[in-house]
Amino acid sequence: QVQLVESGGGLVQAGGSLRLSCAASGRTFSSYTMGWFRQAPGKEREFVAAIRRSGGTTYDSDSVKGRFTISRDNAKNTVSLQMNSLKPEDTAVYHCAAKGGIYYSEYASSAQWYDYWGQGTQVTVSS
Repeated sequence: QVQLVESGGGLVQAGGSLRLSCAASGRTFSSYTMGWFRQAPGKEREFVAAIRRSGGTTYDSDSVKGRFTISRDNAKNTVSLQMNSLKPEDTAVYHCAAKGGIYYSEYASSAQWYDYWGQGTQVTVSS
């Protein structure tokens, strides 16, 4: 069992930066693949980035375009998403997700694959 709590969202001007954090409970955090997804009003939940237990990362090139970086600190049971050069199109509720077991590259970008979800944190980017 894993409980996830996101923080770090807020209001920022276009071109600014935010760092989101996801705090996980439990002692098995280091064995989980972790992902970040976002959802804007009226839209489907969209994959942003994932990091597997080995530290390997995957990004949605269309969404990120080199602006976002996902990282994890297993000692602190946290996963972060550093977001730079923010655009109004980045406005959404950002959710942290976790998946135990073997990593499958073809599933890491699919919201249906993940076992646990946080409640989300709002990111609003003004023009």
